[in-house]
Amino acid sequence: MRDVHIPIEPSILYFGTPVVLISTMNEDGSANIAPMSSAFWLGWRCVLGLGASSKNAQNMIRTGECVLNLPSVEEVGAVNRLACLTGANPVPANKVKRGYRYEPKKFETAGLTPIPSDTVSPPRARECPVQMEAVVAARHGLGEDGPWKGATSAFEVRIQRVHVRPDLRMDGYANRIDPDKWRPLIMSFQRFYGLAAEQVHPSLLSEMPEELYRSPDVDRAKALAGINS
Repeated sequence: MRDVHIPIEPSILYFGTPVVLISTMNEDGSANIAPMSSAFWLGWRCVLGLGASSKNAQNMIRTGECVLNLPSVEEVGAVNRLACLTGANPVPANKVKRGYRYEPKKFETAGLTPIPSDTVSPPRARECPVQMEAVVAARHGLGEDGPWKGATSAFEVRIQRVHVRPDLRMDGYANRIDPDKWRPLIMSFQRFYGLAAEQVHPSLLSEMPEELYRSPDVDRAKALAGINS
């Protein structure tokens, strides 16, 4: 069969990832929150790709803490209201070109409610169905072999506490999320999408006990909080 694929050069390669609202603490004790979608998880670790000039990146380097708030499709309006705002003042040159403006009160502007976290200083966003408190474990430069050296960083964060809305839990399980109930907000090529209402095919991986994937970081987080296993 003849190969029908063609080579192209898209400017971005965002084929579809969950939206994350990251909250951090500013130098003056106020909170910053901003959306991003360059994120993936392994166990209780998450890797976040952030521009070095962003206020959240600067705050995470300074404090070593953040909260990963996961919006559902119902919070898309709040996410969109944050899209062209920055907590950095003056606005970085690369963001000026894209039409960003400085906004110090981003929680209020987005219509989100800050609530205290248990293990870190940044607040959680009450409206987001999933909230994960995290600390920075490592930071790596991206694009270090090219002209954009120093422009972006990959942050590895370790989750310390997971908060979820009770209705997202799988029936009969205290610590499992039901993917049929969780409707994450997805960004694909700068546009918002939700997941289909039903899974497209049964997965062999879902037949394996989820506990086999349990990370040692879970017990580490419980020990930090003084919770017995």
